[in-house]
Amino acid sequence: MSSTPDIVPQLLALDWGTSSLRAFLMHDGQVIDTRHSAHGIQHLPLPGRAGFEQAFAAIAGDWVRHWPQLPVVASGMVGSAQGWREAPYVRCPATVKALAEQNTTVASGLGQEILIAPGVLYDEPGELPDVMRGEEIQIAGALLQNPQWSERSCILLPGTHSKWVQIEDGKIVRFATYLTGELFAVLSAHSILGRLLPAASEVKGGTDVAAFELGLANARRSGPGELSHQLFGTRTLGLTGRLAPAALADYLSGLLIGHELVSGLSGAGNELAAVPLVMIGEPSLCQRYVRSLEYMDQAVSAVLDNTAPVGLWNFAGAARLLARSTPGTE
Repeated sequence: MSSTPDIVPQLLALDWGTSSLRAFLMHDGQVIDTRHSAHGIQHLPLPGRAGFEQAFAAIAGDWVRHWPQLPVVASGMVGSAQGWREAPYVRCPATVKALAEQNTTVASGLGQEILIAPGVLYDEPGELPDVMRGEEIQIAGALLQNPQWSERSCILLPGTHSKWVQIEDGKIVRFATYLTGELFAVLSAHSILGRLLPAASEVKGGTDVAAFELGLANARRSGPGELSHQLFGTRTLGLTGRLAPAALADYLSGLLIGHELVSGLSGAGNELAAVPLVMIGEPSLCQRYVRSLEYMDQAVSAVLDNTAPVGLWNFAGAARLLARSTPGTE
């Protein structure tokens, strides 16, 4: 997408993660131009501050020179302890207004300061603490576009580290993280389970639905402590010939997603019968979760793709950076 020449942007928004960097020019809450770079915080062109400055100049230097007064905001791992500058976590219950009030700034190297959004911390006595960084901005985008979900909703963000987030009165009140995607990657590549799995390039066709649903079924009927036994079943199902090698990855995926859903749905309690369950994430992964939730007899109210740009617009509005006020930004 390229910017429309007669539209003057009001915001430069950065979604800066571990492996990639995305930049958006925005006007009235809409993206008018976007760029993508592989310069995530773990893949900078140079170490340290110089690497961040160079990555920012490479993706947005001409925009900054053309619009030198353009406000710049950023979210994601750029604000982590390994990022450009650490933006301390905001404790639950967290709102967009609280994120804006506790922002961190860093000199861009091109004249502007960049306003970095903090992450969110859930830390209650007797419970495991949890953190998010980047997802809170996606949630802010979803709620700005769909204010009816602000009263009460459950938002699921599947991925490497899946998040189940409870929303009440426009606040993130609690959430839980599941290492589902990372576990799949580690077990497939760095454990004995991967010995029988063919390379992805060797697998023909789509998902083996029967193998995937076998994983879901085992997760659904599992008892306490059975996960490690069921994981080893990925190997034994292959050794005994009960599943073909090409089906083993789908069994493993179904098993891990199934255990996440069993826990996530249990944690949400009976509330999901009365509140929307909303999903935000990469479309093909979301569809896999939608099918899995249907298998668990749970409907999904909506599936959204990338809401980070709108969330950054919401954050910028709450921080009073926009040229003119935008209703609903707080």
